[in-house]
Amino acid sequence: MIPYGRQEITQADIDAVVGVLQSDFLTQGPMVPRFERDVAKHVGAEHALAVNSATSALHIACLALGLGPGDRLWTTPITFVASANCGLYCGAEVDFVDIDPHTYNLCPQALERKLEQAEREGRLPKVVVPVHLCGQPCDMQAIRALAQRYGFKVIEDASHAIGGKYQGEFIGNCRYSDITVFSFHPVKIITTAEGGMALTNEAELADKMALLRSHGITRDSALMTHEADGPWYYQQIDLGFNYRMTELQAALGVSQMERLDQYVARRHQLAERYNDLLAGLPVTTPWQHSDSYSGLHLYVIRLQLDKLQKSHRQVFESLREQGIGVNLHYIPVHTQPYYQRMGFKQGDYPQAESYYSEAISLPMFQTMSEEQQDTVIAALRKAVDA
Repeated sequence: MIPYGRQEITQADIDAVVGVLQSDFLTQGPMVPRFERDVAKHVGAEHALAVNSATSALHIACLALGLGPGDRLWTTPITFVASANCGLYCGAEVDFVDIDPHTYNLCPQALERKLEQAEREGRLPKVVVPVHLCGQPCDMQAIRALAQRYGFKVIEDASHAIGGKYQGEFIGNCRYSDITVFSFHPVKIITTAEGGMALTNEAELADKMALLRSHGITRDSALMTHEADGPWYYQQIDLGFNYRMTELQAALGVSQMERLDQYVARRHQLAERYNDLLAGLPVTTPWQHSDSYSGLHLYVIRLQLDKLQKSHRQVFESLREQGIGVNLHYIPVHTQPYYQRMGFKQGDYPQAESYYSEAISLPMFQTMSEEQQDTVIAALRKAVDA
């Protein structure tokens, strides 16, 4: 089976992790802050907070921005459920904005229309979470302009996008957002096994997220309610969580960061080759905006079903039967039973639902060979053949 995604673990990665195992620190030591510095420096952000998952990063990002009961978070329906669930964790309401039919990202025009209506109804969002699907950045300049006009905060869910660029600058610099979130899950561009990171240029937000990722506990006497009882003393001053990243994960991340640009460049080579090999087949290949340099976590095609005598499911199942580990990113969040119990229903976001009815994620990973890619194309030709 050729998987849709796969990590690369080199001897350098193994040596980095073994080095931590042989050190005095397995949890909170020097590697976590080093990993944070490496990522922040690479993307051009002031502060970086490593955590145990991108979901955790989204959660503490929302809390740091003050999201809570009575507030609203908006995001795209084409994303993993965590992009929406983070709002629910905070007690806020969640709503969605339909996608752009070309980029599959949250559509700025649809966002503007929804904001105009929400302003009339007194239901503006406090936080909007644009998701850089597949690694291609959203139109962040347009979204930022709307944030300034309507007063909401922006969290970039860049779980797919480390190493990508927007308008010539690395995604994660928070030029157009308050906080950006990365994921380091094994199928992502670089991995820490499990792990995530929140980046920001605002010291106050960084301090708040640092507090929240570790039980809300501080040893900073300036934050305490009274003088410390002794050198052992700490205080819990907020309700935080155990969202810390381990030294083992951070060491792996530091090692993987050395190959980040190489990985993204290889993914672009594979994508260009896919584009050429798929020419003439009844599929729509990914469209890339001229402002973007995608991280290319995923390579998603859309079936041109009006030119096929097979269904979406039949093509998908044929590929799986031929040993191609295709996947589908994503099932629209508003169609999940949990969200339908909130009142969302089929037909609410037609562009997202149209995308879902046609999309297939083909294998894309940095160690993929041209022979494997040829195997994928041969299987797809067979799968769409009437």
